[in-house]
Amino acid sequence: MAANIEGSGTPEDPWVLTTPPGSSTFEAHRAPDADPPALVVQVGSTQLRYHLSCIDDLHAWLVGQGDWVPLGNADEQKEAKPGTVEAWGRSADNPVGGWYGLKKGLRGRFGNYLPPVLEALGLAEVEHNARNNRMRAL
Repeated sequence: MAANIEGSGTPEDPWVLTTPPGSSTFEAHRAPDADPPALVVQVGSTQLRYHLSCIDDLHAWLVGQGDWVPLGNADEQKEAKPGTVEAWGRSADNPVGGWYGLKKGLRGRFGNYLPPVLEALGLAEVEHNARNNRMRAL
């Protein structure tokens, strides 16, 4: 895990992470006993949940890409730019066959919240520019 990350990723001690552009912080933790197992992201009073398998699945996909991939952050209601992490997180071609997000209306922003989690786990390198960030597998 990256040395500058707070928390251990449990509900009692969530990771305290920063979005790739550094504009805001959020908490995340694994909830393996949830139905279905989830990665829980808390952004202020809003809670987003993604299939827990997204961590390993995204890492495997990034390894397969072999290079930097744009993040492509977008709300659920907006179209994701093709070839981005965001587009893959809602693609029929990913391992869950569609959205990793579990709650309709809050399924987007995969490209905003998953990269810092993979970075914290030492699975990926993430750029931290004001815009147009990318990530790649480690």
